[in-house]
Amino acid sequence: MPRKPKQQKTEPPRRRMRGFETAAALLSRELKAPAEKRGFGEAKLLTHWPEIVGEDLAAIARPVKITYGRGFGGTLVVLTTGANAPVLEMQKDRIVERVNATYGYRAVAHVHITQTAPTGFAEGQVAFRKAPPKPAPKPDPARLARVLEGMEGIEDAGLKQALARLAENVLTPRKA
Repeated sequence: MPRKPKQQKTEPPRRRMRGFETAAALLSRELKAPAEKRGFGEAKLLTHWPEIVGEDLAAIARPVKITYGRGFGGTLVVLTTGANAPVLEMQKDRIVERVNATYGYRAVAHVHITQTAPTGFAEGQVAFRKAPPKPAPKPDPARLARVLEGMEGIEDAGLKQALARLAENVLTPRKA
């Protein structure tokens, strides 16, 4: 009696048994090639820029590439707007220190600042974030109440409002 050929079972692809994976772990292979093309040995500098240099500097600057020359340590090219370039110039040492702390060795020795339009680079795909506005300072309520008590005898409502605004402005703390 002839045998029937066995049917081959098509098995679904084997799942990883490690459970859920983070998005960073899933995308690390895809991000590695473009990051290495720009000189970044690890994409961490690109993906975690705000945590590395701080929110204040990340809002006004973007890392573009790292170039390596003959010396020890490379040059980090940072993109910013023209108005923020002097601020960034004063923070170069801080940027070098934090980037090197992230890499764990002296990966960057210099920072080169490139100025651009406020819309960013790459055909306007990246826009710089504006820093969040700081809350306006308020005067001491007890001192303001004492000043307003002295104006109860004023009958003209417009004059009373103007003096109240003046008192509030005078008592509001200002930066030195």
